[in-house]
Amino acid sequence: MIRIYLLFLLLCCCFIVTKADIPAKDTLVADFDDLPAAIDLRPYILSLVDKGGLLTPQQVASASFTHSYHLFHAEKRHIGKGNNCWMKLHVSNTGQQDSTLTLFAGWHDDMSWYIQDSASHQLRLLMHTGLMRDRSNVQRWEHYGFKVNVPPGSKRTYFLHINNKYYNENGLMPTLFNDLQYGQFRNAQLEYYRKETILIHVLLGMLLVCLAIAVINYIQLPDKSYMYFAAYMLGLILFFTLRLESQPYQLSVFFRWPMMKYYWDIPALLFCFYLMYLAFGNTFLNLQERYPFMEKLFTSVAAIIGGIIIICFYCIALEQYQVPVMIYSYVYISTLLPFLVVFIALARRSRHHPLVRFFLFGSLCFYMASFGSFLMLIRPLGLINALGEISAPSLLIVAGVLLQSMFFLAGLSYRNKLVHHERTRTQELLIKQLNKNKELQRKLNEQLEELVKEQTTEILRKKQELEEQRKAHLETEFDKKLTEIELKAIRAQINPHFIFNCLNSIQLFVMQRDFEYAQKYLSDFSFLIRKTLDFSRRNFISLSDEIAYLNTYLGLEKMRFEHKMEYEIYVDPVIATSELEVPAMLLQPYVENAVKYGMTNSNYPIGKLLIQFNQIAPDMLECLIEDNGIGIIRSRTLRTLPKHHQSSGMEISFNRAELLNKMYNTGIHIDIIDKSENNNSESGTIVRILIPQL
Repeated sequence: MIRIYLLFLLLCCCFIVTKADIPAKDTLVADFDDLPAAIDLRPYILSLVDKGGLLTPQQVASASFTHSYHLFHAEKRHIGKGNNCWMKLHVSNTGQQDSTLTLFAGWHDDMSWYIQDSASHQLRLLMHTGLMRDRSNVQRWEHYGFKVNVPPGSKRTYFLHINNKYYNENGLMPTLFNDLQYGQFRNAQLEYYRKETILIHVLLGMLLVCLAIAVINYIQLPDKSYMYFAAYMLGLILFFTLRLESQPYQLSVFFRWPMMKYYWDIPALLFCFYLMYLAFGNTFLNLQERYPFMEKLFTSVAAIIGGIIIICFYCIALEQYQVPVMIYSYVYISTLLPFLVVFIALARRSRHHPLVRFFLFGSLCFYMASFGSFLMLIRPLGLINALGEISAPSLLIVAGVLLQSMFFLAGLSYRNKLVHHERTRTQELLIKQLNKNKELQRKLNEQLEELVKEQTTEILRKKQELEEQRKAHLETEFDKKLTEIELKAIRAQINPHFIFNCLNSIQLFVMQRDFEYAQKYLSDFSFLIRKTLDFSRRNFISLSDEIAYLNTYLGLEKMRFEHKMEYEIYVDPVIATSELEVPAMLLQPYVENAVKYGMTNSNYPIGKLLIQFNQIAPDMLECLIEDNGIGIIRSRTLRTLPKHHQSSGMEISFNRAELLNKMYNTGIHIDIIDKSENNNSESGTIVRILIPQL
């Protein structure tokens, strides 16, 4: 084993020899029977850079090659661009035996091994392999060693096409081995990468355990924190599993999809260490309730990261592998200081919020590990491209990831404990509240019993009061019925009186032998009788019906007096006559009295009658009946002479108004004014009736 390590150390020393110490040669002339430990092929390799990637093997066969030592490097190096180059090697065997050698140039994305036919000078493909090409044999050692077979005393030309699209190129150091030397080199490399593979497997095992715990806890307690943590673990598992794809000699899991390691390289860093990290921290710390400003900050940054991940996928699909690295570089550098500020802000609040400590310690572990790995990679890869390798499976990164996962998992367990304690405390409070409720229920039952007794007494008292009220109500109803009967009796007195007066008028009209007017008079009179009978059955009618009734009556009286009478009915325009109601047959006796005494004034050859309806208040209607007759005082004097001329219509209407006021609480008010009281030169009567609106 010591010899193997010494051999590997010697090989590395040979690789770092400067190009000034290696003389350039066109053909490797070697005795295949007695080869040195390893042949550095850099002096014998001719190279051609295919910048556009358009050269075909036939074009390459006739192209011009030169020596370019700057293409070679022993370790991974940032080359600043993709590397698409062709290498040509002339090999001459001066020995006597036919042996096979192996050329090893490193592990690259796409490699093609050609031999040139000596007669036609055409290139014939011998082998096609690469990290982006292997889809079958997952034991990759033989797939990266190219066989060089030159018969004794012969010369052959081989071509190697290497196409690396990723800017961080693996070591490119072409070396020629015989079978024994190649086996030793293979074992040394296998031992070297086995340690790294074991480290990745241990990390994957730990992450799987964390994932299982998170899933089980999420099933028991559906909390978004477990969901985001499980997504974080799943992303890391996929990322480090795909890291095995970039290592030689290892068992591949996704060997049928070699491009997955490129699609889930930079996007995995953004998804795991930014998107899921921010989503987990937001729900784990319950920032929406405790720190609203920080919650808005976390949500906004997570949304931006989600958009950047989509952009990275798009760039990788276009084979622009360096663009996601640059994007991640800017994201990483621009978030170093803000994350530090957030950590400081959370540290100040950790005393009041125990979960902050778990989140803070886990974040700081990975923060310091990634920053330390970044500083270690700056020298070989440069400032920008070192960021693309900070999550390589180094011991520092593995320790940071594991510590962060354990702190987060411990925080989730502590969160479960707090939830459990909160539930226990809530249950205890509920039990205490139930006991209080029982005691309160007992007291309420006692109070209800006392209240039932009091209510029973009160009900009996109310029952007695209701009985008394029922008796009083029956008496009131009886009085009301009696009042209605009296009112109907009064209306029964009005109707015969009015009919008697109308028949007298008809008789006079017939005696004058005016049959045409008599017929019209009888027709109007019959209409008036029907209305009178109809109104006598109703306590209230609309004002429009009352006006129509008065118009018909006054028209008959005007015909009787042979046009020695004039009348006018005026209605205030603001009055809605169809909606406003007045007592039925209340105005007719006063109008009849005005006609009777208004036509007997010798000072006026034509009797005039004016009826006005005014709205003097929103709930008060004023009715004015004005004539130019002899006046109320003189009419009372005349009324004492022949008793058979006395009219009881006005008295009946006045009594009816009082009954309506008593029955419906209407407040009807009637005033009769003689004009001569205010002015001796005037004569006539004004009847003013105020009718409130119910």
